[in-house]
Amino acid sequence: MFVDEKYLGPAANFKISRTYELSPGEHEVRLAEPRYEEIVTKVTISAGKKTVLKEKMKPLPPAKPPFGQLRTENPDHFAVVYVNGHYMGHVDEFSNFAQGLLLNPGTYEVKIVPVNGQNPVTKTVTIEANKTVLVN
Repeated sequence: MFVDEKYLGPAANFKISRTYELSPGEHEVRLAEPRYEEIVTKVTISAGKKTVLKEKMKPLPPAKPPFGQLRTENPDHFAVVYVNGHYMGHVDEFSNFAQGLLLNPGTYEVKIVPVNGQNPVTKTVTIEANKTVLVN
């Protein structure tokens, strides 16, 4: 979940809603999950009141093989991973041999942004079928 273009974290964990503190006023909320269409909406937060946002995301068609694998490493395990400008998850989701991001062969721009926004890493990588590329 992004608020005013800043990643705050997941909108839900195991279907349990999450709560985030926001300043009063209007905010842009973007719900992004790699397997679903993004949802962007505006919400108005009133001081001292809880605002509930409930949306249903529409699934995208599944990708078709062949696939290569992208792995990521960063000291901030919750750093956000973007591929070609699209949110894909956080570093820890793709950090070991059993948890890579499957991508079709091709060239991609991978950006890793730590939660504090400091020292982002951007690399251009070429994914080949049945091979793994590490970005750290």
